[in-house]
Amino acid sequence: MANKLVEIRQRRISMAVEEGQTILDAALLAGIPYPHGCKSGRCGSCKSRLIEGEVDLLQHSRFALSEDEKSAGLILACRAVPRTDATVAWLGSDDDDALPPARSLDATVTHLDDLTHDIKLVRIAPFDGAPLLFTAGQYAQVGFDGAPARSYSMANRHGDTELEFHIRRVPGGATSGHVHTALQVGDSVTIQFPLGSSYLRQHHVGPLLCVAGGSGLAPIKSIVETALAHGMKQPVHLYVGARAERDLYLVEHFEGLARRHPNLTFTPVLSEQSAERYRSGLVMQAVIEDFSDFDGWKAYVAGPPAMVDAAMEATFARGLRQMDMHADVFFTAAPADAL
Repeated sequence: MANKLVEIRQRRISMAVEEGQTILDAALLAGIPYPHGCKSGRCGSCKSRLIEGEVDLLQHSRFALSEDEKSAGLILACRAVPRTDATVAWLGSDDDDALPPARSLDATVTHLDDLTHDIKLVRIAPFDGAPLLFTAGQYAQVGFDGAPARSYSMANRHGDTELEFHIRRVPGGATSGHVHTALQVGDSVTIQFPLGSSYLRQHHVGPLLCVAGGSGLAPIKSIVETALAHGMKQPVHLYVGARAERDLYLVEHFEGLARRHPNLTFTPVLSEQSAERYRSGLVMQAVIEDFSDFDGWKAYVAGPPAMVDAAMEATFARGLRQMDMHADVFFTAAPADAL
């Protein structure tokens, strides 16, 4: 069957979308910086308005796109397969125009360290010493020699001379297994970055809720450190969920930040172990025990799908606007359609 022609209103260009291909996949292959996050219908970052034409929507989370939104003509670009020629416009914000463009570069591994029993810190630096410009909360597509490329969020701040990643070993994972067993300082790396739209909105003046699960702490670390370094004075509430104490990391780092910045509160929560110095239970249970109204807040959430879904359900039910939820879903090798 013939390709469909899709016009992206912001870019004033049209692109060919192949049979069975989503609008987001086609845009990214064409080098168009379409706002997106999880690419799997969970986070809502690629929410767009269907101006003309018809699309089929693949399976997605009701928190990312509600029935009312679909009735109002909204779609998720990562789930939208055009049935006809179409015209779309993403739902952007004033911050979108300030995002640095994505680019590819060659780099080398400069530092490796174990953060926990299954999370490794990896730092890389570009060969050419080029400035590393990105927005806190974004991610990179990282290719290590001998392993498939994977997406990992930057954990450091914009402008550093290196990029920092926190890579959890996934059982049976080809790339994470390579990182944890074979990667060496000096190895070559290729990266494409910056990508993603679950980034810090610095014009926001209301409270910030930051929730991380596992290695989802990487983008949340970048967001929190950047907010504090840039003088954002509103309350910043950081919650970190883990199974057991051995799964927590950078606790002393964030405790030190909280001592130096009175507007930051740091709350680790353990779901499968009781420890005197930490909260027990699911991380979102702790959040809703502490707060009942999220109207006027921004929420930044990164971690496994179940945690992100729980965060959306809890915060939306307590007044958070959907446009104020910025979610980064950390998938393993499970199929993206397993929602």
